[in-house]
Amino acid sequence: MLENVKKPVIRFAEFDDAWEQRKLGKIADFNPNSVLPDSFEYVDLESVVGTDMISHRTEKRESAPSRAQRLAKQGDVFYQTVRPYQRNNYLFELPYDNFVFSTGYAQMRPHIDSRFLFSRIQEDRFVKNVLDRCTGTSYPAINASDLAEIEIRVPLDRAEQERIGITFKNLDNLITLHQRKCDKLVSVKKAMLEKMFPKNGSNVPEIRFGGFTDPWEQRKWSDTVDISTEMVDPKCGDYDDLPHVAPGNIESFTGRVFDNVKTVKEENLISGKFHFYDGDIIYGKINPQLGKYAFMRFEGLTSADAYVLNSKNGLDQKFLFALIQSDYFYRYTVSVSKRSGMPKINRDELNSFTYNSPITVEQKRIGELFLSIDNLITLHHRKLEKLTNVKKSMLDKMFI
Repeated sequence: MLENVKKPVIRFAEFDDAWEQRKLGKIADFNPNSVLPDSFEYVDLESVVGTDMISHRTEKRESAPSRAQRLAKQGDVFYQTVRPYQRNNYLFELPYDNFVFSTGYAQMRPHIDSRFLFSRIQEDRFVKNVLDRCTGTSYPAINASDLAEIEIRVPLDRAEQERIGITFKNLDNLITLHQRKCDKLVSVKKAMLEKMFPKNGSNVPEIRFGGFTDPWEQRKWSDTVDISTEMVDPKCGDYDDLPHVAPGNIESFTGRVFDNVKTVKEENLISGKFHFYDGDIIYGKINPQLGKYAFMRFEGLTSADAYVLNSKNGLDQKFLFALIQSDYFYRYTVSVSKRSGMPKINRDELNSFTYNSPITVEQKRIGELFLSIDNLITLHHRKLEKLTNVKKSMLDKMFI
């Protein structure tokens, strides 16, 4: 009988064989020798994000970086040895023989199913095992020899390896699909913000909805935006069950509120906070270069490090939120907040801001457009998070 055999918590019904514990160095060849082609596609440590290759570049052998050493073969697994907690690893399944990876990756050529091994190295316990063997603090790293000594459990039945590998490969493909959709929508939104707001010195945008031709009118922030002064005492008990949203709970440049928001009572807040309502805008005044803003869909309290904003005198609230995300507003807030210590934009500086806006009907069309894009981005983010959580749960239960 084999020693150190065990079975996972959940598995495909048709498999019942035990799993065997083996060192990585026994189930894969590490950094196999190869001769580089005269010209190749180079993959460095920035080229892989998650399990997806997002870029590569053409290099000549005689002028290529010295780290370009790992010639890929279909089925090879490339493991990021520098800062492995980032989990930027890649399974090479492309039908090409001219891709070369950086020595920042350990190259594994498996004797077992490649997809199974690739799935296994993404599991939390494996990553912890790697980190325990890393050296360095700012840039923790593991060498290939130490990596090869790590033991994992492997199904004795090759067919089970393949079923598990395919399952996680399909999940990775879905995660990559939604990530690319998110990235594409963010890029589209950025381009549209640049073109649907007038450039500095102009009073008409580059593109606009049909039927609108009038020049935009210059307006002053102080005349059209109310900065709330409704500060409340979170200790009084009246707000215990409301969420507390600080700039740290908001994703930069997207307006997305993270899922890490806690209630006022859970936060045990003691200093004064601003009260906001459904439809208000939160804008982070500290470090405006970080782009912390959100269009709120619920009532709550926010940090004194943020402003609560509402439009007035004919300015549409949703248009105001789009304006805050424009490059014109961003450059202004960053320029006036530069000072010694921590950058901050104060009320007087905001109230001095001038901008161009169209008639109310066009404002509403613009504001609705950008909020609809935000909703699509949020939808894909939620699907992405759900798939990521499903994958994490399955990794925990299908491996031992």
